[in-house]
Amino acid sequence: MASTFIAKHKPDFDKVIDHLQAELNAIRTGRANSAILDSVQVEAYGSMMELKGVASISVPDAKTITIEPWDKSVLHAIETAIQKSDIGINPVNDGKLIRLTMPQMTEESRLRLVKVVKEKIEEGRVAMRQVREKVRDEVIAKEKAKEIPEDERFKVLEELDKYVKELGGEIDAIGEKKEEEIMTV
Repeated sequence: MASTFIAKHKPDFDKVIDHLQAELNAIRTGRANSAILDSVQVEAYGSMMELKGVASISVPDAKTITIEPWDKSVLHAIETAIQKSDIGINPVNDGKLIRLTMPQMTEESRLRLVKVVKEKIEEGRVAMRQVREKVRDEVIAKEKAKEIPEDERFKVLEELDKYVKELGGEIDAIGEKKEEEIMTV
């Protein structure tokens, strides 16, 4: 019974981890990473589209990202979308593809990004606690409705706390990895 509550809400916990991972992947490090472009929306063919939906994105070396549109007519729209985004890199358009060269990060900018990572990690912990509280409320409601006995409630809540603690360790590990990535020169 205890693990059925956790299994039922596992997708909610997984969403928190996945969202955190996506947020951290979007943070620029010293190395080129195409994930920083995941949030860029391009106005093409009369609607807003994801950049990866109109172009191929590659990382030829540690400092460069290249974007080659499948249709050359959207090259200028891609360049404009990147300039308007908050990634902080100016695109270079050579008429066939766009190059993004990662600027050298200073110690100050690295420390600022580590601070952002810590904020994202804390947001992830808060979201995890919110999911835990949702599950706790459901368990307590089941007990009050006499659907589960009191001792079963204690087992479920104990197992839930243990599971959330494990996930907290996973969140910490994800954050430490990203911090190390940022601080590596």
